[in-house]
Amino acid sequence: MESLTDLVGPGATVALGDGFGAPRSVTADLCAAAARAGGVRLVLGWVPEADPGLDPAAFADARTVMPGWGLRDHVDRGLIAHPPVRMSAVPALLHGLWRPDLLVASVVPVPGGYAFGSEAGWLRTAVEAGALVAAVVSPNLPRADAGPPLPADRVVVIGGSDRTAGTLRPSPTGPDQAAIARHLAPLIPAGARLQLGFGPVPAALAAELRVPVRIDSGPLPEAAVDLDERGLLLGDPVGMYLVGGPRLHAWADGRPLLHSVEHVLDPGRLSADPFVAVNTAVEIDHDGQVNVEGTARGVLGGIGGHSDYAAAATRSVGGLSVIAVPTRHRGRSTLVERLSRPVTTPSQDVEVVVTERGVADLRGLSRAERRAALADLWGTGRA
Repeated sequence: MESLTDLVGPGATVALGDGFGAPRSVTADLCAAAARAGGVRLVLGWVPEADPGLDPAAFADARTVMPGWGLRDHVDRGLIAHPPVRMSAVPALLHGLWRPDLLVASVVPVPGGYAFGSEAGWLRTAVEAGALVAAVVSPNLPRADAGPPLPADRVVVIGGSDRTAGTLRPSPTGPDQAAIARHLAPLIPAGARLQLGFGPVPAALAAELRVPVRIDSGPLPEAAVDLDERGLLLGDPVGMYLVGGPRLHAWADGRPLLHSVEHVLDPGRLSADPFVAVNTAVEIDHDGQVNVEGTARGVLGGIGGHSDYAAAATRSVGGLSVIAVPTRHRGRSTLVERLSRPVTTPSQDVEVVVTERGVADLRGLSRAERRAALADLWGTGRA
């Protein structure tokens, strides 16, 4: 068994596994090793939980493709950079400017060696780009990686952990989210490939569905289990992360659910069948442009797969790109004259907007007609 001190050299680029199965037990050791080596660069993914062992100051440069909840404080303080990167562009970065020498990640034992557990996504891309895997063997994580065992000559075990995957506490579904789901459910055709993320609207939508669907989403939520138990889930879902609790983890264990980002966000694969992408927004402007990254006061999230899924849905025959958003958030309208941050998803990739008030179908409308339809949906009386 080797140590991170042996594996982290001066000027190295290190990627740190993300998601709810991140190797948190060795984060402090990684930071210490980086500080001793000097000049080490850190690449981060989606970090949904704050990690007390993470010290960005130990690195010459630290940046993330997804400034999730667990990194928000570091991002706000300017300690971690967050370039505007859509998730489908991550493989090009990992094979190029951000090519990691080392990937520190949790793995699970499988026949033939080790695989990833409760997340896959860009982790397999990092291995394909040449990274050596500094593996924390975590047998209590669900075995949901759809890929083959990791190449034995690319894995070095640095420790073990008995931790289970972290749990996402469900957000309560309010009357607005329930109303959005009721308006949205009839738009989903039977047999469609559905992007169903996590949060109160996806949970309410899953409860409203009455037709069978295939789930195809970056984060796989516990709602997939609900659909399966109701006989409405067709085949195995496709995703990159498990986002739920023990019920989801037990259901996912042993199922080939989690794939590489190249597979999950392949636009040709997604658009080959009727594909319905259901995304939300922090705010939307009168032309239908969407911001999901934050407000004028701070960063809330990253681009992620938002624009990738929306674009794939618009080119899918029988598919639909949907933005589902309440008309108000904390007393403020979500329909704005000017977005408070740059555009995440352009207006041409937004086809239908659903709020608690109803549905605005923007397909085939001119700019002026789109503005009128959105103003009517929000009840502002202006275009």
